[in-house]
Amino acid sequence: MINSSSPQPSASGSEDEHVETIVRAGPGGAIAVAGIATAIVVGLWFAFYLLVFLPRSAP
Repeated sequence: MINSSSPQPSASGSEDEHVETIVRAGPGGAIAVAGIATAIVVGLWFAFYLLVFLPRSAP
């Protein structure tokens, strides 16, 4: 903001500790998104196989 005071520089040690805490928590959200995307792709593959491929192979 234009009228706000400038932030005071914090001690780099506390900032480093904060970053280490975040990194230590791990990439849980990214793994969840990748898992959901993989489940969707596998589900679409099974749907295609069961609804399109198998009915066409029946005499």
